[in-house]
Amino acid sequence: MKKKLFYITLLLALIPLSGMAQELRCNVQVLSSQIQGTNKQVFKTLQEDIYEFMNNRIWTEDQFANEERIECKILINLQSHSGDQFSGSMTVTSRRPVYNSSYNTTLFNYKDNDVQFRYLEDEPLEFDINNFRSNLTSILAYYAYIIIGMDYDSFELMGGTPYFQRAQQIVSNAQNAKSSGWKAYESRRNRYWLVENILNNEYEQVRQFVYQYHRQGLDNMHDNVAQARAEISESLELLQEVHREEPDPYMFYMKLVIEAKSNEFVNVYSESPVGESERVYNILAEIDPSHSEKYKQITQ
Repeated sequence: MKKKLFYITLLLALIPLSGMAQELRCNVQVLSSQIQGTNKQVFKTLQEDIYEFMNNRIWTEDQFANEERIECKILINLQSHSGDQFSGSMTVTSRRPVYNSSYNTTLFNYKDNDVQFRYLEDEPLEFDINNFRSNLTSILAYYAYIIIGMDYDSFELMGGTPYFQRAQQIVSNAQNAKSSGWKAYESRRNRYWLVENILNNEYEQVRQFVYQYHRQGLDNMHDNVAQARAEISESLELLQEVHREEPDPYMFYMKLVIEAKSNEFVNVYSESPVGESERVYNILAEIDPSHSEKYKQITQ
């Protein structure tokens, strides 16, 4: 099912039969301003190779029309480079359109500070879902599947499970890798714990939130604002349930979901009735106290 039904009315008359494309429309940027005295051509080539890897690879068994490709961005900020070894951070963001609007909502926004990899110009970027071949391609493929899984989850309840499972397989393959970011004991906020949280049944209300908030809430704002906002309010109660059952400060995935939506929450409830705005403020202040001052705008 996925988002095909979502787009069918909009695209039926617009898509030629030959217009199928890969899943991602990924903007890639590699920054190297912190590295001095190096031939900058290698960073340009790296950026081009990553762009090709993300955008020209087929990641799913589904067919995507060009207009359906998932909008995402990878920003790599390199801090060191020696020979063929590179290290730095990677910021990954993705978004999806809201039905009957020109608005795009953020699904995922995360900065990974554990990015180390080997790269040689003119050496192809190889990836195998069954084997760990390269830290660079493993990281890229991991986030490709996280992006796709979150997009599918927002259109169909638990629709992203197969892609999150592939991301988890990449984590499993990387357990003997020397690079950090893959292992449970290294940190409670890394690639291991992100996909663990997503697939953990104890936190499945977070994934239910992603579906209800987007598909039953935002996508219906055009037709019935009050009803759509009521769906969003219900979806927030799902996060409240998780918070109360598992008030774990390291509940990584839920924190990322809330962080991506904090500004949007304020906008959604900017014109809500007093009773609704107070109810929502109390929920948000409970589950996300770090942004409680921001959420006060909802009640003003």
